[in-house]
Amino acid sequence: MLAVDKIDLHYGQAQALRGVSIEAHFGEVCCVLGRNGVGKSSLLRAITGQRGISAGSISFEGKRIDAMAPEDRARAGIAYVPQGREIFAMLTVKENLETGFAPLPRGQRSIPDDLFDLFPVLKEMLGRRGGDLSGGQQQQLAIGRALTMRPKLLVLDEPTEGIQPSIIKDIGRTIAYLRQRGDMAIVLVEQYFDFAKELADRWYVMERGEVSLAGTKANMDEDEIRRRMSV
Repeated sequence: MLAVDKIDLHYGQAQALRGVSIEAHFGEVCCVLGRNGVGKSSLLRAITGQRGISAGSISFEGKRIDAMAPEDRARAGIAYVPQGREIFAMLTVKENLETGFAPLPRGQRSIPDDLFDLFPVLKEMLGRRGGDLSGGQQQQLAIGRALTMRPKLLVLDEPTEGIQPSIIKDIGRTIAYLRQRGDMAIVLVEQYFDFAKELADRWYVMERGEVSLAGTKANMDEDEIRRRMSV
């Protein structure tokens, strides 16, 4: 389980997060919702070690990780799919996937068997350069690269942004499949509420660097969440 407990995060004198707490459990999807600029990506940077926190704690599988370097968090099983994908344009699809081997011991450095079942287009394009792929194909590649790490925690920052509807459905099916496997916790940041509500087992709405509303699928108030995301 991931436990983020009352964290603060600053960029110089500007405070981006204020007392934020969330939980992500194995076999569940935790959705973090909110408009642009409310601190969602800052939260993910804190979880993955891209930015240090100034208060609170972050634990994964019962161990504090907030002082760990990003590469050590990757070795602990935390994989990050950043907003904008950040694939290597000049590397082939196969080479991009193989960059996910970096935190793995040598005996695990192979592409997972089910990855091409999830994203068949990647198998067809193994020799193509990443920069030649469409935006939706690049997003599938970014998720595939993260899955090559065999993560215990998958962190996704707005994977539907700028993606055509057919690929959004493929990504949704992939997230649902990964949840069903039960060996992974998933944190999904989204602005597209209709996508998130189908997947969320627990959810948090952020406003002005704070969690303003939280709950589980059973008590999701769709109208109130939409209101807070549109104000």
